[in-house]
Formats: sequence, structure tokens, C-alpha cells
Amino acid sequence: MPKINVLPKHLAELIAAGEVVERPASVIKELLENSIDAGADNITVEIKNGGISYMRITDNGCGISREDIRNAFVSHATSKISTADDLNGIFTLGFRGEALASVSAVARVEVMTRTPDDEIGTRYVIENGEEILLDDAGCPKGTTMIVRDLFCKTPARMKFLKKDVTEANAVSSVVDRIALSHPEVSIRFIREGKQTLVTGGNGDLLTCIREVFGKDFSKDLIPAEYETKGVSVKGYVSKPVASRPNRNMQFFFLNNRLIKTGTGSAAVSEGYKNSIMVGKFPSCVLNITIDPSLVDVNVHPAKTEVRFSDERVIFNAIFYACKNALAAGDTPKQIVKEIPRTDYYKAPEKPAEQLKITPVSASKNDFWQHIPAKPAETKTETPVFKISVVEPKPVQINETKQEIKRVSVLSAPESITDKIEKTEDILLNFQPKDEVKESEAAVEAAVEVKPVEVRNDFNEEEFHLVGEAFRTYIICEYKGKMVIIDKHAAHERIIYEKLKSENGERTPQLLLLPVTVTLSKEEYSAILENIETVNNAGFDIEDFGNGCVIVRECPMELSADDIEDVICEIAGRFVEKKQDVMFEKLDWIFHSVACRSAIKAGNFTSRLEMERFAKQLLSMPDIRYCPHGRPVLIEMTQRELEKNFGRV
Repeated sequence: MPKINVLPKHLAELIAAGEVVERPASVIKELLENSIDAGADNITVEIKNGGISYMRITDNGCGISREDIRNAFVSHATSKISTADDLNGIFTLGFRGEALASVSAVARVEVMTRTPDDEIGTRYVIENGEEILLDDAGCPKGTTMIVRDLFCKTPARMKFLKKDVTEANAVSSVVDRIALSHPEVSIRFIREGKQTLVTGGNGDLLTCIREVFGKDFSKDLIPAEYETKGVSVKGYVSKPVASRPNRNMQFFFLNNRLIKTGTGSAAVSEGYKNSIMVGKFPSCVLNITIDPSLVDVNVHPAKTEVRFSDERVIFNAIFYACKNALAAGDTPKQIVKEIPRTDYYKAPEKPAEQLKITPVSASKNDFWQHIPAKPAETKTETPVFKISVVEPKPVQINETKQEIKRVSVLSAPESITDKIEKTEDILLNFQPKDEVKESEAAVEAAVEVKPVEVRNDFNEEEFHLVGEAFRTYIICEYKGKMVIIDKHAAHERIIYEKLKSENGERTPQLLLLPVTVTLSKEEYSAILENIETVNNAGFDIEDFGNGCVIVRECPMELSADDIEDVICEIAGRFVEKKQDVMFEKLDWIFHSVACRSAIKAGNFTSRLEMERFAKQLLSMPDIRYCPHGRPVLIEMTQRELEKNFGRV
């Protein structure tokens, strides 16, 4: 039998550190919680190289006395609890006494601190669990923690860290959540020498949400509040029209501590039942206040998992908070004003003889097909600035801005005085960048993409359009059979196959008004890591900073109204499916774009469009299922139909 040994102190601390310190974000979380527990109302966080080489947290809290500074870095040394009964009434964020010991075991830590009663401060240095220095220091009241070279002595842990930008985004996510959980604390975040977040610390949660996520996210929030049986829920939830394709923007706090709770997510979804589209999820920032004796937070060192003594009470409190919020604050969507098409484009102030403007006429092509037309001939003696519009619609504006949808620009001359000439282009076909071609060529080499087969033997004489049922199913007769077509599923598959078969010849549309999309920090980091893949799918996305990306181009089939949802859906999928190879990621990006672009069940379709689409589908034998696996059409012979009526 092997002999049982007592592990040395430094080895035991390394094992404990493995639970508490996973990455720089773990260190920031623990130190921020210590600062808040110390009574600080002003905290500054600074990182370099994603926090791997440098982290600094400065607060104006109560500080640490010199006689306690050594004990602060001993395992299970804490000022938060002293008896077993204290575990039943934990109000502080930290209480286990593991954080500082774990951090100092895997990094170089320097502390400068002073209490209000001390005339001079203390400087303490500890590296990889060994004390280096304890001396006097001139410093303001509070504590400054500097952590350098994380995992410098544990290369096995270092190799699991990700790129600096990914680690920095993880730190940013932690800072955001701490700021939301304590709006009364002013938090400043400095990343690579640039200040990226400042919260006012005025105690107003909505103001804090606006400072963290921006006004575009906060403008669609409504207050939510409810109390029952000693459980109080207070915060903000989103309007149904501002729903998202995933739950990544749902934040729950328990007594101002970030938690993960399936009960909370289920209660919010149930509260929005019959008020939100299937497959959509509301956003929320909710703080649950409960007697600490009714909840166990000592489940995991990260303290994000908790156990409630009565899950039903928690569910009811969140459910009714959402229901009451929707009843009181969900106003009908405002109708956007329409203006005459003559106001579609305002010409620069130029003499009439120098600038000729020709109104753009509506396209007569049906919406089922997106086939690039031949470029219009241009005059050689005068540079031409060509503009074309895809699926023109009445222009919609509000009081603050005018939005012109789906405008594609082919080329722009160097001089702005060049005249504008009418063109009959419906879709403009320009070549993508060389690097995009090279990247897609690599995908082609790995996976052969075959175009959809189109039959040339389609018989017009055997085709007859009957009509449409429920504005969803196109009914026609073809070769002695009754064919029922699910127009959304079929259109979705056609678009999907078209996107797959373009192989580097994709024709994106340049958005006249770029779209900014607010993401959670996890989604933001994931989409930046895969930005080349997204751009290869027909987008042009750039980092807009602070959890936002800006979309300048998108696939020609996609409506501008759907861009934000598609990007959120793609980013959420990147978070869930981190290990997918590039081709798989491209494939489900095409799925998402096709689903959003296809005509929806219930939408009006003219008889001419139905006829053209049915003929197109019946001439494509490979189209039998939508990308999700549902059939796009069903057939019934005349004999089978007559059998159902007892004729045969």
C-alpha cells in the first residue's frame, strides 16, 4: 500500500490555486470583490497583455494594517467569518480566504496599503508564495494590488491561456458584471493604456447599464420589480421587440453577487411566454435579494453556483417581476413615417449643368431570384459613379435620421464632381479581396462544393398553379400530381445552396448606414477570433470597441433589418461551438443567413411570384429538404387524392 504523505505548503497552495485562479479574469474577480468588501466606492482596474504580464487594482477602501498583511496571504485566512454559524449569514462577496494565497502562489504580487488610522503605509512583496519584502511606503488610504507574470513558474498552466485580446475580453466581462452588481461603486477600467469603461457610481442601475453596454441596449429596457415571501427582485428587462437569439445578455445577481441560475432563466422565459417570438430570448439585469440563511453560496470556489432552499419562490418572484414589467412598460411599437420617393436622395449643392440626377426606378424582378445583371455601359469621356438599389422599398425615416436600405456601390471616382448616371443594375458584381479568395480556396480544397442541379426538361405544359394556402403553402399541379410547397423552407434551401456554391464569387452589399451590434463580452471575443470566417461568408465586420462590432457589408440576400439578429446568432454559436472547423462554421453561417433572408410564412406572395418560384423549384431535383431537415414539398397523385374521397 502506498504511503500517505502530507503535501508541502507550496504544493498544496498550487493545488488550491488551480480551483481559484484559472486565468487573469479570475484574479481580477477575486481582487475586485475584496475591494468592494473593504468598503471601496472608487476602484481602478488596469491590465497589460490581457492581464498575463500586469494587473493593478487600486481602491479607496479600509486598507490592511501592517500586522495583518502577512496573514492576508495565508490560506483560509479571512476577516469575513470566524465561526461555523457565520456561513449561514454571508453578506460579503468573499469569505473563503483562498484568493490572495492562491494568487501569490502563481504570480509576483506587490501590495501598497494604508488604513485611516495609520500615518504611513505598508509595502509588501510576495513572489510565488515566498515573502520578499515588508517595508514602509507613502500611499493614500486604501489598497493597491499589483500582480505580475501570472503562471511564470507554472508553464503547464501558462500554455492553456489564450491570446492577449481574448484574455483581456474575459477580464472586461468580469469588470462589466461587477459594475452591474454594484452601481453604487465607481469603476474605471484601463486596458493596454486606454480607458475603456468608467461608471459614475451614483447607484442608478439604468445609468450603469448604459455606461457598460451603451445607449442602444439600454433604451429598450423597462424596470422590473416584485417581492414575495421574503424574496425581492429588482432590475430591468428588455421589451419583446428587443429580444435576442440567445440568453447571453441575461444577468442575475444574488445579494449583489453574480450567479448562474437555470431557475432564473426559465422564469424569465415563462414570463415572456406569448409575448415573444419562439426561439427568441429577452435580456435582463436582475438582482435577487434574499435572506442569506435561505441560500448556500459555498458550493464552488468561484461562488457563481448557489443552492436555494425553495426554488419555487425564486421562480415566482422573477416570473411576476417580468409579467408586471411587461404589463406596465411594454408600449406598442411606433409606426415609422414614410416620405415620398423624391426625397430618397439629396444632391450636393452643384450647378445643374455639372450634375445630372436620374431617379432610380423600382425593380420588376421577383424577389425569389438574386441574379447579378450585366453592368451598364459607361461613357469613356466622363468618370461614372454607379449606384444600384436591391429590392427598393419606400424610404423609412424617423425624427433623427434617414435610413436608406440595401444600397450597393460598385465604384467611386476620385472626384466628387463626377456626374451620376442611371444604371439598370439590380445586383452589382464586384470581386472580393485577394486574401478572401485565398482563404476560401483553402476551404474548397478541403471540401468540394457542388452547385445545385437545374433540369432543362421542365415541362411548362404539364404545370398549373392552383394557388396558396394559409399564405404559407404554394399548391400546384405537375405531371399528374398535386404538389404542395412550403415556400419558406424551399426559399431557405435555395438561398443556402446558392451561398455555398458561390465559392469566392460572393457579391456583398455595401451598407449606406453601417450597423453597430452590441454583444456580450464572450460573444464579442468569439466573433473577433473568427472575424475572417465571418467576412469570408460575405460580411465586412470590424471591431468597434467596448463589446461592439460594426457591419459595413453583408450578403446580398440579407435585409438590413436582420443584420443585428444574424450577428448575435453567429456570435452566440461561436461561443457554444468553439471547436468547430472553419468549413462547419461557414456552413451554419450560411444556415443563419438563409433562414433570415427567406420569405416568411404568412407573407403575401403575388401569383406571378408563386408561379415563377414553383417552376424554379421543380426544375431543381436536389432541393428536397431545408437546411434544418424539413421537407420543402410533398406530392400526392390524383389516384391517392381520389382514394381519400372514396372515388376509387
